[in-house]
Order: sequence, then C-alpha cells, then structure tokens
Amino acid sequence: MTTRAFELVGPTHSVQVFGIRLLGVDAHNARKALFTGVFFLIMWLISKGLRAIAHTNIDNKKAHRVTFWTRQGISLITFLLSLLGFVSIWFDNPARLATGIGLVGAGLAFALQKVITSFAGYFVILRGKTFNVGDRITMGGVRGDVIALNFIQTVIMEMGQPPSVQASDPGMWVQSRQYSGRIVTVTNSKIFDEPVYNYTQDFPFIWEEMHLPISYKDDRYAAERILLDVARRETIPIADIAQPTIDLLEERYAIQKVDLEPRVYFRLTDNWVELTVRFICKDHEIRGLKDRMSRQIIDALDKSGIGVASGTYEIVGLPPIRVQTDPSATPASKTTGKP
Repeated sequence: MTTRAFELVGPTHSVQVFGIRLLGVDAHNARKALFTGVFFLIMWLISKGLRAIAHTNIDNKKAHRVTFWTRQGISLITFLLSLLGFVSIWFDNPARLATGIGLVGAGLAFALQKVITSFAGYFVILRGKTFNVGDRITMGGVRGDVIALNFIQTVIMEMGQPPSVQASDPGMWVQSRQYSGRIVTVTNSKIFDEPVYNYTQDFPFIWEEMHLPISYKDDRYAAERILLDVARRETIPIADIAQPTIDLLEERYAIQKVDLEPRVYFRLTDNWVELTVRFICKDHEIRGLKDRMSRQIIDALDKSGIGVASGTYEIVGLPPIRVQTDPSATPASKTTGKP
C-alpha cells in the first residue's frame, strides 16, 4: 500500500502529509485564513486611503497637528476593527474565545512586559496630552522635536545642547539648540520612569539669559542700558505675542504674575560685576536671536569704550634685582693655585 505525500482526508478535508494528519489544517481553517488575509488587506487599503486624505492639508503647524490627530484616530480605529474582525473570524465559540484570550494574555503579559508598558504609555501620552508631533521635548535623555509617534515608540529629531550640559550622556558635538542630524527612537514606556520636559505645550515660549562680565572700573550702568536696549529691541515683539498666552496660563493654573519685560540682574564676583539680561523668546530659533543680540551688544560696548572683563592676567613689570658680593671672599685662583 502506498502513502501519498499530500492528500485531503475526512469529512473536514484535513491535510495529511505522508500519512500524518496535520492538526488544525483543514479546508475550513484554510477558508478562514484566506478570509482573514482578504480582510486585513481591505483594512490596510482603507487605512492608507484615509491617511492620504488626512495628509492633503499640511500647510501650517495647526493643520499639521490636526493631521497628526486624525492619523492617530485612523490607526486606533483600524487596529480595533482588525482585532475585532480577527476574533470574529477565528473564535465562533465564546468558551474557546475566553480560554484562548486567557492563555494568550498570560503569556504575552510575561514575555512582552516592555511592549505592553510602551503600548500603555502611548495611550497615556494621547489622553494626558503629554506632547504632540512638532513639540520640542526632552524624553529618555534625548532633546529634540517629536516627528512621529506610534503605539510603541516616539521618534525625535535630536538637537544639540548648551555648553552647560555638554557633559551629559550621550555626548553631543552641537553646542546649541539646533538639529544634530540624528533621528532617535525612544520607547513610550520612558514616560513612566523619567520626567518629560515639554518646551512648547500650552506656552511655546521660554526665558533665556545672557551673561556679561564688566570690570569694576567700567561704567556698569551704561552696560546695563546697552543690554536692556538690545533686549527690548529684539524681544518686545515676542513678548507682545506671548502676553495673551501667559494670561491664559494664569487663569488656568495657580502661577504668579509673570513680567515679560527684559530685565538685567547684577552679581558681584571677586574679579568683575556680572550682568545677566533675562528675556523671553520663542521655542525655536534661539541661537539666531542670541547671535543678533551679541553682535549689537559688542558694537555698542565698543562705541562706549566698555570692555568685557576676563580672568587673564598681565605682567607689567618686575621688581629690581640687586646682586651683592662678599669682599672678604678669597678668589678661587689664590686658593687652588691655578690661574
């Protein structure tokens, strides 16, 4: 009697290979698998079509955020519909469904703890409005702008760091808040372990400072006027834009009245008077703003004859050196007898 390599046997047309019947591989399950593939393909096409429609209007930042939230909604709806369709196709018996969900859930909870935590972090980010695509954040030790967000990961376009935090890990070669060129992926589970710093949510402005050391012999008050004039000229338009936002924050949160006017603070040191000008600026283009201010401040200091103090030292002279010989000393030639 010869055994066929492949044949369909029984009323359910189960697959048999070399006389061995494969468990669960029959015509009925094959139809289910085919229908599942077609269903997932249809859901994928629907998702791509809706995403293409949502991507048609991204002319400005507001429209971009609307597109982001629309795409997140599409992802959630298609995921839930796909999951519901898969369960409906394969589990027609509620008892088997409950048993299967229990076994699979227990196994996944143990084996995919980080994945489940990241998935939960995704909903916390959305529900708590921790950040949006386009926000400038610090998350998991990475600073930059959020360029993508999915169920498991957050994608950040990394930016440089000021010199005061250059020693942090990982190392950074860009000494300013501008893009470094690296795209960094951070798991969403980081929001449960570390704080998330958001530079743009609710208040898309930050306060910056510039420090200027002035010698005690120079006119420090003239230097103060220079700093204030430059800061007001560059930042007063920004402060006017920020005022309605800060008023809204004061109504929503218990914060004190905030003064948006530039201000100069004095600090005494052993070598000079340190003048610090504090001003408000937008969350982006800070380096360009400080560059313009620095150029204007240097020109104004030169015109006023005010120098910038430093920790260098200049030697202007040495004390006179006097050499005195002892007249009672015996010359070496007389002692040794040598010429």
